[in-house]
Amino acid sequence: MPSKLHDAGIARSVCPYCAVGCGQLVYHRNREVVAIEGDPESPISQGTLCPKGSASKELVTHDGRLRTAKVRRPGAPEWEEIPLEQAMDEIAELVWESRARTWVERSESGERIGHTTGIAHLGGATLDNEENYLIKKLFTAGLGMVAVSNQARI
Repeated sequence: MPSKLHDAGIARSVCPYCAVGCGQLVYHRNREVVAIEGDPESPISQGTLCPKGSASKELVTHDGRLRTAKVRRPGAPEWEEIPLEQAMDEIAELVWESRARTWVERSESGERIGHTTGIAHLGGATLDNEENYLIKKLFTAGLGMVAVSNQARI
């Protein structure tokens, strides 16, 4: 282990960039990430990381990383910082309002279709099959969305 990391704690993690699931060792000290490297015990990557995975420390340490939720209200020229809980509540309310506003109960011929095309979901590549299955069920059966996709193929 490099001498600069000898007193750091180590947490095993998985790279967030794609669906491969490369293992990472996250070195931390005083609640701060100090380094990330490939996990040699990972059966997926055996200690290797692609260039994106190798640079993933920047996801949490870059000076330009947003650390608060922000919203720009309609017509407002500036972004406003809001608590994360408020942001989540506002997003949920907007999704529900969009669903209600764009809900189509029946087709022109009277057939029950019960769906909305007013909202969509694009999933991330780091989700596993089970998570994608549950998301698909929530958004289609729960919210009636028909535009549900996943970018794992990118």
